[in-house]
Amino acid sequence: MKKEDPSSSTSSQLILESGDPKNQRRRFKRLRRRSFLKGIGVAGAASVGAGLLAQTSSAFAQEGPEEHSGRLTRGDAALLRFAAAAEILETDFWVQYNELGGIPDSEVPGGSGNAPYTAALAVLDEDMAQYIHDNTDDEFTHQNFLNAYLASKGASTVNLEPFRTLPGSTATGSSGKLRLTNLTQLTAFHFPTIEQGGNSLYPSMAQRATHVEVLRILISIGPTETMHFQTWSDKAGNAPPLTAVDPVTGVSVTFPDLNSPPFGGEDFQTNLIMPEPCPFLSRKLPVVSIIRPTQTKGIAMGVVNFLAAMGLFIGQSPEFFAFMRDLAEDADEARRGIR
Repeated sequence: MKKEDPSSSTSSQLILESGDPKNQRRRFKRLRRRSFLKGIGVAGAASVGAGLLAQTSSAFAQEGPEEHSGRLTRGDAALLRFAAAAEILETDFWVQYNELGGIPDSEVPGGSGNAPYTAALAVLDEDMAQYIHDNTDDEFTHQNFLNAYLASKGASTVNLEPFRTLPGSTATGSSGKLRLTNLTQLTAFHFPTIEQGGNSLYPSMAQRATHVEVLRILISIGPTETMHFQTWSDKAGNAPPLTAVDPVTGVSVTFPDLNSPPFGGEDFQTNLIMPEPCPFLSRKLPVVSIIRPTQTKGIAMGVVNFLAAMGLFIGQSPEFFAFMRDLAEDADEARRGIR
């Protein structure tokens, strides 16, 4: 016999008691999350892991106006938690690249290198192995710092380890360990595309931060993502025209000559890697070279959808997507000055 969820009647009562639609939605969402986590603990622990319940139950049950100790607002904690989750995911796939084509060492351990893959990357730039290594190291420092900062403020941290269920590459040089992300069915040239997301995410979220220190964190990490984006944009421009077929998946990928018709010009010329001036704030103002887009509305959920659309999460569980959506919703609800 199916047991009645005791939170359902309680959530209805809260909606009836509150006259503020925003408060109704927030209260209902908190209860929905607790119900969701309860369902994981009873029915889905085998597939998701008990660690998820322990880690996220406190993260999703924020009742007071401030996060746990009061040293971070709920909104600031949500912004940093989403950033930490994004960095954990970035670390996961850059580790995979580093195992095959980077420089596995004590600083970025894992894997033993793949000579043909490394040689192919060197066509784009002789320093590709070093760039991949350093990008991977950066993401490690980002995820570790953000979680450590949250913990130092008594706030909940982010742990995605229960979702490490995807098989990694079986190519020579791979560590073969389970992954959070899937790099086998990507829909974009991944190196620059993924860093474009971080390029916009940090300045967009920074506009919602309340505490100056949280603002400082976001505007300090963000520019390193921009450096990654420009580096990989430059390397992508070095790709020779060719069509390649993946021997495992059978997927065909074509790199056209972007400097020749029907391409070319300011939109495609491969050595034009600086931001192009564009309208900003008002078309009555002169165009300006900026990071874009930096609109704050829905930025976190936009990042989740962006990552999913490129095939990065193929094979992940429904619980993973629910977890990421909840983190994104919390970040997108953050409001500057609201404690």
